[in-house]
Amino acid sequence: MSFGYILDAVRTPRGRGRAGKGALSGIHPQELFAQTLRQLVARSAFDPAEVDDVVAGCVSHAGEQGANLARNAVLTAGWPLNVSATTLNRFCGSGAQAVNFAAMGVASGAQQLVVGGGVESMSRVPMGADGGGIDGDNLRLRERIFQVPQGISADLLATLEGFHREELDAWALRSQQLAAVAAAQGRFARSLFPVIDPASGQMVLDRDEYPRADTTSESLAKLPAAFVAMGAASIGPNGETLDEIALRAYPQAGTIRHVHTAGNSSGIVDGAAAVLVASEAFVKSRGLKPRARIRAMATVGTEPVLMLTAPAPASEKALKLAGMQVGDIDLWEINEAFAAVVLQTMRKLAIDPERINVNGGAIALGHPLGATGAMLIGTALDELERSGKATALVTLCIGGGQGIATILERV
Repeated sequence: MSFGYILDAVRTPRGRGRAGKGALSGIHPQELFAQTLRQLVARSAFDPAEVDDVVAGCVSHAGEQGANLARNAVLTAGWPLNVSATTLNRFCGSGAQAVNFAAMGVASGAQQLVVGGGVESMSRVPMGADGGGIDGDNLRLRERIFQVPQGISADLLATLEGFHREELDAWALRSQQLAAVAAAQGRFARSLFPVIDPASGQMVLDRDEYPRADTTSESLAKLPAAFVAMGAASIGPNGETLDEIALRAYPQAGTIRHVHTAGNSSGIVDGAAAVLVASEAFVKSRGLKPRARIRAMATVGTEPVLMLTAPAPASEKALKLAGMQVGDIDLWEINEAFAAVVLQTMRKLAIDPERINVNGGAIALGHPLGATGAMLIGTALDELERSGKATALVTLCIGGGQGIATILERV
């Protein structure tokens, strides 16, 4: 059986995704990803001319993030013109999918060296900038399946699972506290690099900007529910509200309890990440020492209104492909899109919470949509090495009712 081998992984800090206010908001998204490519070369000392392809995840393909961002980032990085590149969109799973495609390419023998990663500048290209919402404004599809925004789905999930606001806030507080410890102890240092303003040459950000180490259970409890007004908005063909549309699919919920807030949902941030993946033949021919191999990967689809429950079946599918059980995984990175997603996945798979997001997650650090999956793969790899553990599973929920999972094994 052939595998994709990870030689290295790098990422930018996550900057607050506020136009003109976040530290990375002045940096073009092509430049963000280009700097990750340059960092890979600086750290791994490979010849970029040998790279068969660069695959980058990005969710909002519009404006500065349109026009095949990956190829333009390769040019921005000053890499050789022979290096091809493509940009993909699997919503929140895009960065992980890019790494998985890289692994597929080298494991198949079709390629030898591929970069997978992602970028999202949410301050410069806001969510929804590409238009069409989650269903592309396809009214015929909407007659059969009326998908609702993820915030409504998250509150519906919490209602169906019986999660209360206090449980969600407790997970959010845990995320902030663990992220603060990880930052203080330098646990992100291996992958993290400072972003430079290409115009001035000055460093603009060298640490994650979003976390709030001063978060308390009291401050979280004061935050208002984020999706009440959205749920009450009349948008259906018969004047139905978004809550009513969601309840049409899940009448057993009764009434949707809006329990997600800005404090227990993922943060809007800017960032980029890249992972260098090689074939076994390339590794052996160069006498390289890879950091890990990608043992298995999987995607699944699930019901698109509830939307957020696919991390569990995606993980089960990947585990089956690897011949592993839940208990065989030392570390889990479950993207904290919303607190309920992590709690539902943990419950469904009976995962020990002490193995999940041990350095915090997107609630504390932020979720740069197209980059997050690649960032989590790097975070998991760094933590495996720091802790001396062997295996990690990275999984993310995805808009439209999908999930993705990647299993890493230290070499």
